[in-house]
Amino acid sequence: MDRVSSYLDSSSSKALINTVERNMIKVHVNTLLEKSFDHLMDEDRKSDLKRMYGLFHRVGSLESMRNSFSVYVKRKGNMVVQDEERDKDMVKTLLELKQRLDGLVRDALSSNEDFDRALRDAFEDFINCRENRPAELIAKYIDSQLRSGNKGGSEVEVETLLDRVMVLFRFINGKDVFEAFYKKDLAKRLLIGKSASYDLEKLMIAKLKSECGSQFTNKLEGMFKDIDLSKDIMNSFQLQQQKRASSSSVSGGVEMHVFILTTGSWPAYNQTVDANVFALPPELATNQKEFENFYYSKYEGRRLKWQHSLGHCLVRAELKSTGRRELQISLFQAMVLLLFHEKQERVDPISLTYSEIKARTGIEAEELRRTLQSLACGKVRVLSKEPKGRDVADNDKFSVNTEFKSKAYRIKINSIQMKETAKENKDTHEKIFQDRQYQIDAAVVRIMKARKTLSHNLLVSELFKQLKFPAKPQDLKKRIESLIDREYLERDEQNTSIYKYLA
Repeated sequence: MDRVSSYLDSSSSKALINTVERNMIKVHVNTLLEKSFDHLMDEDRKSDLKRMYGLFHRVGSLESMRNSFSVYVKRKGNMVVQDEERDKDMVKTLLELKQRLDGLVRDALSSNEDFDRALRDAFEDFINCRENRPAELIAKYIDSQLRSGNKGGSEVEVETLLDRVMVLFRFINGKDVFEAFYKKDLAKRLLIGKSASYDLEKLMIAKLKSECGSQFTNKLEGMFKDIDLSKDIMNSFQLQQQKRASSSSVSGGVEMHVFILTTGSWPAYNQTVDANVFALPPELATNQKEFENFYYSKYEGRRLKWQHSLGHCLVRAELKSTGRRELQISLFQAMVLLLFHEKQERVDPISLTYSEIKARTGIEAEELRRTLQSLACGKVRVLSKEPKGRDVADNDKFSVNTEFKSKAYRIKINSIQMKETAKENKDTHEKIFQDRQYQIDAAVVRIMKARKTLSHNLLVSELFKQLKFPAKPQDLKKRIESLIDREYLERDEQNTSIYKYLA
């Protein structure tokens, strides 16, 4: 600049600088972006990107740079979201990508609002290009952080991570998918005692409520109310039992805790037992009957439906191979192991086939196979299986593993309860689908009741505005046809693209 001011008149310097910038920068903007922008982004070269930003800003070409930035983010995000083989790491990878790109916008792009908006828009675009799966995986990622035994660090560190995950959550269009899987996982954490922190659980609900409103979290909050109310009910029950010298919890040494759940707040659970032959061990059956009598005397007119698949136990066992141990197991695992409880005078070890165990417990076939696999084929093998192998056939034989060893006093085997089965996943997706059908039907009826007569295009347009999940036009058309068949609507005789509401 000193040379320009020395040799040129001041009136010429601005024109000269504009000419130089136009010929050395502006005409080469597209070439510079095509050849170097992605490389600079991949290498995280903030100083070079900052220099490019400054030069493009001088020649009014930031929009071109922003477009390249948007294309880059979408391409990187799509690579993550569409890679089904790496679904397990999707959320973690997206969090890392978002953090890196936020840093680039802040340090290299002067926190430019247009670039920040382009970043948000790109994330919303690619995170919704794969239907349902990202929402499901975000819910499961939060579950992994709130579950006891995770290595997420202190509560402050976990809360910070949850705030970052909430940023991804905001980009999801189908939040009902997240809600369904989050509710299912929360239920398991609360009922099986696998929550790392009650305070963190409530904090996460507060974050969801702040983001989506109370209607989104009503059922989740209802689950916590049920847990708190169950504690009060159990305190009353235990006080009554203590006053009765003949109670099983005193004489038999078996303590029982029951959660009383409101059907509408909790996930729907399939029965995994054959009610006709299901047989609780006598100690537990007595306790269950006593609790039913207590509950019905206190809450007349109510009925209890037991969900034994969610039950878990702490069993003290005397194992010949390793001495006295405590086994943290599911109710079904306990029922199986108690079949092998041997009398002191017995010499021959008990051996039972799969078919015999099924007949004596009444546990549903697939659930029993999972249970036996966890006891005989997993990391902690308290049972032996003949023949060897993970598949369980009807005539496979099981017996106590006399060579089982463990240094730990308390042995955890009930992690099987926290694992999602393929059937559970399928059932959750089916419920989401059914709930969406009901919501579409309700929205159509609500709109048509108010408008009385409406064309197909206007009705569909209004549905897109009201529905809180992404819907395809063909799906909406199917629901409209269904409502016509059920005589909620009819077509106009003169113009079949117009619908009339039938009162």
